Amino acid sequence: MSKSLLVEYMPFQPIGPISEQAGAKFGIPGGLVVQGILQRAGAKNQNGRIYPKSVLAREAKKYQKEYVDQNRALGELDHPESSVVNLNNVSHNVLKMWWDGDDLKGAVQILETPAGKILKSLFDAGITLGISSRGLGSVKELYKESAVEVQEDFELICFDFVSNPSTHGAFLRPMNESVSKNKIKNYKNVNNIITSILCDSGKCRILPWK
Repeated sequence: MSKSLLVEYMPFQPIGPISEQAGAKFGIPGGLVVQGILQRAGAKNQNGRIYPKSVLAREAKKYQKEYVDQNRALGELDHPESSVVNLNNVSHNVLKMWWDGDDLKGAVQILETPAGKILKSLFDAGITLGISSRGLGSVKELYKESAVEVQEDFELICFDFVSNPSTHGAFLRPMNESVSKNKIKNYKNVNNIITSILCDSGKCRILPWK
């Protein structure tokens, strides 16, 4: 059975207030650290996939040992579709992971990289972000559940921050006349935040949204 790139999305809802004081708990004074759910076991996600807890727990333990404990659990900002982490787009580092029932939770440090600065600005602006697990593996059809089950060959690669959370009815939908002015304003704010940071670094590729 051949492996495919498996990318899953969840809305990232920080545990507690977002503040730079949180970094002190992890030996990063002044650093921004956010905490929330990274992945969920045993439940069908919006892609119709189910991750058995035994598989996800095994990979989380391996990821903790090989990446988190080595201070190299890096992830990217927005929608990478590769099995390799691109260092040019790294925005954060996972500092700690733990289980809460079937939820795999984590503490994530926002880095002072170009992508990390964009991510921090989005959090500061109160933008709702998603968290995405990225891995390689095969799946098996579960006809009764109308789902597919991730198999034992699954390998976790990393966790990325993305713009589209995976809850049903999330905000990725065609824009039409019924879209409210407040929603359009949110899109403008995101665009202008990214534009400001890129322009300050001499990489102004996006025109500000008027």
